[in-house]
Amino acid sequence: MSSSQANGNSSGATNTADGSNQNSQQSNVIPRDVRLLHLIFATQGIQNYQDHVPLQLMDFAHRYTKSVLKDALVYNDHAKPLNTNTNLNANTNVAVNTDDIRLAIAARTNYQFKPTPPKELLLELAEERNSKPLPPVIPKWGLNLPPEKYCLTARDFDNIDDEVDEQPSNKKAKN
Repeated sequence: MSSSQANGNSSGATNTADGSNQNSQQSNVIPRDVRLLHLIFATQGIQNYQDHVPLQLMDFAHRYTKSVLKDALVYNDHAKPLNTNTNLNANTNVAVNTDDIRLAIAARTNYQFKPTPPKELLLELAEERNSKPLPPVIPKWGLNLPPEKYCLTARDFDNIDDEVDEQPSNKKAKN
């Protein structure tokens, strides 16, 4: 008879020395990649994030790696000469090399990720925008709203129809 059966636990889970159930410990095991992402967040000073963020990052990394390797395989197939007799790639068992992967990453980077503009360009654009002064604020009582055509406080067509329907009934009541 095992120790779990002797303790009255017939589910097959074993108890550890501290009395906790081993199945509950196995369900609390965090995958290595998630722990690694938690450590990366901690080293970067990120303490507050939702629980699904590491899973989203792992999903993105998996999809990105898969697509890069597929592209590298296509580039590898394209780079090797075809056997003219069988119309098949002569090197079908050749693995993808690092040059194919670098080419796939470079090609994907050109259209998937937008590079950040240089700091000098951003400073130049900010200087140009900030050189124009803001329009003066006209001191008046109440809220400063934009012109009527830009406000959502204008009359609505539904309200105008309701007012037209109410006016004949008011005239009949006066007579």
